[in-house]
Amino acid sequence: MKRILLVDDEPMVLRVMRRALEREGYEVDVAVNGEDALAKISASSPDVLVTDIEMPRMSGKELCLQIQETMPDRKFPIFVSTSLTALEHREWSGNISNLVFLEKPISIRKLRSAIAQLIEANLLAKSYGS
Repeated sequence: MKRILLVDDEPMVLRVMRRALEREGYEVDVAVNGEDALAKISASSPDVLVTDIEMPRMSGKELCLQIQETMPDRKFPIFVSTSLTALEHREWSGNISNLVFLEKPISIRKLRSAIAQLIEANLLAKSYGS
């Protein structure tokens, strides 16, 4: 079973996303900020990370930059959910591989589809030795 780590400071968002993804057969863990997420990733790397940008203590941007710095060879994809559409809010992500932005409000259907596509692509790459 694929494990997804959801990171958001809004309990309702976490609850809705968690339920929808668990119904799809994923194991879902949650974190309320970037610090919490880093601790969980250190304990056990997820298959997929979905994070908000604006959070207290450590933002999604800081989380992604920290992951890139400490785990440059990571394999799991990162989805960044944001309502910040301006280009300058995304420039920091240029050197981070396997990162996709999702516009808020997030459609659960689009999120499930995007996760399934990335997992399938990663599985195909592994089977062909990429």
